[in-house]
Amino acid sequence: MTAPTTTTARRKGGRWIERWDPEDETFWRDTGERIARRNLFFSVLSEHIGFSIWTLWSVMVLFMGPEYGIDPAGKFFLIGMATLVGSIARVPYTFAVARFGGRNWTVISALLLLVPTAAAFAVMEPGTSYTTFMVVSALTGVGGGNFASSMTNINSFFPLRKKGWALGLNAGGGNIGVPVVQLIGLLVIGTAGAAHPRIVLGVYIPLIIAAAVCAALFMDNLAPVRNDTGAAAEAVRDRHTWIMAVLYIGTFGSFIGYSFAFGLVLQTQFGRTPLQAASLTFIGPLLGSLVRPVGGKLADQYGGARITLWNFAAMAVATAVVIYASLIESMGVFLVGFVALFLLTGLGNGSTYKMIPGIFQAKALRKGMAGEAAAAYGRRLSGASMGLIGAVGALGGLAINLAFRQSFQSAGTGTAAFVVFLAFYAVCFTLTWAVYLRRTAREATREDAVTEQTEARLSYAEV
Repeated sequence: MTAPTTTTARRKGGRWIERWDPEDETFWRDTGERIARRNLFFSVLSEHIGFSIWTLWSVMVLFMGPEYGIDPAGKFFLIGMATLVGSIARVPYTFAVARFGGRNWTVISALLLLVPTAAAFAVMEPGTSYTTFMVVSALTGVGGGNFASSMTNINSFFPLRKKGWALGLNAGGGNIGVPVVQLIGLLVIGTAGAAHPRIVLGVYIPLIIAAAVCAALFMDNLAPVRNDTGAAAEAVRDRHTWIMAVLYIGTFGSFIGYSFAFGLVLQTQFGRTPLQAASLTFIGPLLGSLVRPVGGKLADQYGGARITLWNFAAMAVATAVVIYASLIESMGVFLVGFVALFLLTGLGNGSTYKMIPGIFQAKALRKGMAGEAAAAYGRRLSGASMGLIGAVGALGGLAINLAFRQSFQSAGTGTAAFVVFLAFYAVCFTLTWAVYLRRTAREATREDAVTEQTEARLSYAEV
């Protein structure tokens, strides 16, 4: 069998690969892996900066002292606006990859980050109206959209057996943009002082330009990737799309919501100064980002459903620790529990995103498909569903910030919000077990009876 060839051509204004078959092991070994890894590296770079800009206001609010005239509830609503717009942007960004090409859209989406960065640079000073701050915060949502287009693009480059690792690395490298912008904010507050937020913004403008240039020079478009309205409609109707969206609210929604809120919680509940809050804020998002590829790798090895199940159990335990710390007003115990939560959200992010292509591959096998037909079906449905799952999952971050806002507004602490989060993690644990693990043994027994007549099939427990 002759492996497919790749042809990089100049058409539609970019570098296009006309044939792409990562499931063919010969093709992957001889050609595909090298190209896929190169695209992954520069995808991570662009997504990393996108995350930094999306979570920019988690840092900007630390610079906003009494002279800005905005109370904690107003600040939670401000960062919630960025979360909301970033979540919604994920849907059109998902389809932009097939419309414009993964490389071309990475260039465009990177350059769009200049808009919120320049706008924040222009307005970031006392006396600016709250409405103006809300509008500028909303603009940073374009950084949230970068995640969906980047993940959809990289999903097409890698074979199923490598998707957990690749998607975990892509997302983890992007997620690290959260602690990096927070570290830059800490550096500025610690050296120049809390009166100079524009320095943070000035750092990112050349980085955005560099990311766009690198994408233009080193990334590729995949011609076989096309928008499939039929796949999108099928994904919307499929119950697994919505089940995974709920699970992703529990993992990524928690990660991004906590990332936005961590510094504000430390300032509001424990009376930390901007410098003290900034010196701690980055730790959780950094660790959560670093372990995301580990979650994907564990899911590749043991099955995403199993890793996700026990991850939610551990998240519930960590949340209970945070609630206990809030009740006894111990910042040390609170930090231990909260940082553990960040670690677990990172692991869960990796395992849940690995489940998505695996679920639709399993559905294809259960329908009687095999080989490339099954792989193509899995790619179609998983690619179509990822944007929707990512968007709904990110909305969990908005829910977390609104819950914190309400909790602090009514009780002066975040304890009530954490109780709600604990209950939700229990729901996610139950949902994962009931849908993807509960019937595994019975189904395996039934399939053993017809082993002679059918090929071994992927079960949902292995996704």
